[in-house]
Amino acid sequence: MAGTKSYFFCGIGGSGMLPLALIVHGLGHRVAGSDRTLDQGRLAPKFEFLAGRGIALFKQDGSGLTSPDQILVTSAAVEETVPDVVKAAEIGAARIGRPELLAELFNAAPTGIAVGGTSGKSTVTGMIGWILHSAGRDPTVMNGAVMKNFVSAELPYASALVGRGDAFVSEVDESDGSIALYRPEVAVLTNISLDHKSLDELRRLFRDFAGRAEALVVNTDDDENRLLAAALAPEQLVTCGFSGDSDLFGSGLVEAPFGVAFEVNDRRSGATVPVALQVPGLHNAQNAIIAIGAAMEAGVSLAEAARALAGFRGLRRRFELVGKAGGVTIIDDFGHNPDKIAATLRTLHAFPGRLLLYFQPHGFGPLRTMKDGLIAAFAREMAAGDVLLMPDPAFFGGTTSREVVSADIVEAVRELGREAEYVPSREQGSERLVGLARPGDRIVVMGARDDSLTQFAEELLARLGRNAG
Repeated sequence: MAGTKSYFFCGIGGSGMLPLALIVHGLGHRVAGSDRTLDQGRLAPKFEFLAGRGIALFKQDGSGLTSPDQILVTSAAVEETVPDVVKAAEIGAARIGRPELLAELFNAAPTGIAVGGTSGKSTVTGMIGWILHSAGRDPTVMNGAVMKNFVSAELPYASALVGRGDAFVSEVDESDGSIALYRPEVAVLTNISLDHKSLDELRRLFRDFAGRAEALVVNTDDDENRLLAAALAPEQLVTCGFSGDSDLFGSGLVEAPFGVAFEVNDRRSGATVPVALQVPGLHNAQNAIIAIGAAMEAGVSLAEAARALAGFRGLRRRFELVGKAGGVTIIDDFGHNPDKIAATLRTLHAFPGRLLLYFQPHGFGPLRTMKDGLIAAFAREMAAGDVLLMPDPAFFGGTTSREVVSADIVEAVRELGREAEYVPSREQGSERLVGLARPGDRIVVMGARDDSLTQFAEELLARLGRNAG
């Protein structure tokens, strides 16, 4: 990216677009953008933040594209009929996909650490970023979630860091196939499970991803990962997990409601170090071990990496405590696919208390793909007395098939013996949750791609507080 360029981000408020825009802006390029939210006359806090950094914002009507020197950045979700795309073509402005631009930046870095997998990518990316930061490496980090450790008055939406060090840490996406664009020095693989694509396609994408890396740090507690690792050269692998035959293995797991402690053992050197996390669950312990493995491949010692993780505060909307009112705990969680949902429910069921789940699917397409997996996850992981409430999927415009809807999931979960209800509106969902809640319950607001879920969780807390008062 020689010289200063002018980039225009279509959908700049998206979880993948905003951090990339911040990185590009931080590298000294001119950045502007549009968003459908702005079409509705709403200036959410994140847009005020972007505007405060000198990033010009426009409605998504083509008005922000005025010069052929601009480069339009789009995600895979942007359709050809969107006015920005039409205008760019009319004026002769170049166009690049979000993943292509990210890959261009990532591949230019001396030390590229790419985090792939169906679940846990954002958390592992945040953990690695925090370890490298704590070690004085000043990394650049591209994340799909806000990293609490880096939040400040100047950077309230810290889903990206622009560092001056040699390391570029990024989560990479398999859902659109763009994982094929990256050439990492260190590849990290969390797990492989059904989400946006078939398992056969995922296996091919992740196998090729691993093959392009100098080193693969892999969670071998996952069955699919273990099969993939068996086909790779041993000298390329750093195996991680809670199995004693892993290169880095955990032991002595002790869970708490909002944390977990364990030991990491390096089978290669014989070293053992304690780890205490401020985020809960076996899945986060597994995330921590592979983050440590990746940091060690980048030159950080085992002891230094473990010490740094004690200060890792987690990510927004990843099992985030919103608050307590009237004896009821409210948690905001990004869980949206079967594996993530199962991990959250298992973590919660390690301790007493009924679960009231408000799960909003993140799109009609993913709901169709994951229908059977979602039904199985809820039916298997919910306990007697738990209640699932489901509204319609998040929808932000465009064309999509609605052959599977939330009511279909609710009906199937009920047939399998669990309590589930379809709630058409947020207000109905809020009334039902407040009506059901009693002291000792945990309300979990779950879903992806919709920032307003956090606001919904906060409003629930306030409503419960008023009732308790």
